[in-house]
Amino acid sequence: MSWKPAVQTAGDGDKWSYNSLVFATKEEAEMWAGDLAMRWTAVSDWAAHESEEAVTHTINEMGEMKSVEYVEVKP
Repeated sequence: MSWKPAVQTAGDGDKWSYNSLVFATKEEAEMWAGDLAMRWTAVSDWAAHESEEAVTHTINEMGEMKSVEYVEVKP
């Protein structure tokens, strides 16, 4: 299992929007979604949603996002 950051914008109702970022942990995805919400003005909610997609990014202990070549996602 992996995790995707998700945001809702004002006027979109219950629709969630995603980008191509996929993280190994829920915490990383929540951190990135929250960071995105602080930079955009129309975000009304954010979350981390489970995914079966391969992990594409990680966030290091300094809070820097890095792309990864391959990280095995274990069920």
